[in-house]
Amino acid sequence: MADLKDVAGERIAKFLARAGVASRRDAEKLIEQGIVTVNGETLTTPAFKVTPDMDIRIDGTRVGQPEKTRLWRYHKPDGLVTTHKDPQGRETVFDALAGRLPRVISVGRLDLTTEGLLLLTNSGALARRLELPSTGWTRRYRVRAYGRVTQSRLDSLKDGVEIDGVQYGPVRSTLDQTQGGNVWITLSINEGKNREVRNVMRHLDLQVNRLIRTAYGPFQLGKLPKGEIEEVPGKQLKEQLGKKICEEVGL
Repeated sequence: MADLKDVAGERIAKFLARAGVASRRDAEKLIEQGIVTVNGETLTTPAFKVTPDMDIRIDGTRVGQPEKTRLWRYHKPDGLVTTHKDPQGRETVFDALAGRLPRVISVGRLDLTTEGLLLLTNSGALARRLELPSTGWTRRYRVRAYGRVTQSRLDSLKDGVEIDGVQYGPVRSTLDQTQGGNVWITLSINEGKNREVRNVMRHLDLQVNRLIRTAYGPFQLGKLPKGEIEEVPGKQLKEQLGKKICEEVGL
C-alpha cells in the first residue's frame, strides 16, 4: 500500500464519516476489525489518505463518494428505539423511516419513551460535532411528571447537581402548570447525558411520564407532525451551523 506521504486526499476515517457510514471514531473501529479495504488491500491505519478514484469497501461493499451534507428534522414518536439494530427486536427509528431517506445516522439519541425532535444526517462528521458538549447547543424539553414541585426547587438546579456520583450541568426549568396529579415543566440542558432529564426530575421526587424534546440548538420541533420528517434547507443549515462548523464538516 502506498506510503502515506505520497498520497494526496483526505484520511479514510474522515472520508467514511462524510460518506455517512459512521463517525470517525466508529470508522476507526471498522478499520481495526480489518474489514475496510482500499483498491483490494486491507487497511491497518485510520491515517491512510484516499482520493475519489480509489475503490473503497467495507466488508466487501463499495462506499460511494460522499454526498453533500444534509440534515433532517424528525418528530420521533414514543415507542421507537434510536439505533440501527435492536437486540431485543423492538422497532427502531430507522425501521420506521425505511425507504424515506438515504442512509442516515442520528445526532445523539432519544430514549424509547421520549418523543419529539430527533436530528438525522448523512454525515458522521456533522453528527459527531453536534453531539459534543463543547458545541454548547441547548436541548429544550417539555416534561410532564407525577408529583409536586415549586419553582424555587427547580431554580436550585440552575448551577448543576450531582446525582448518584454523576455531575450534571446547569438545568434551567420553569414550572408551567399543575394538572391533576401532574406538573408540566419546560426544561433546558446543554449536555444531554444518558437519561439526564429523568434522573434530574427523580432527584426532585418527580416521576416523568411524558418527555418531549422541542429543540436542539437552533433547530425546532415546531409544528412538525408526529412521525413526519422534513429536510433543513441547505442555505438555512449553513446559516444555523455557522462558518466554523461548516468548515469542519466540509459544508
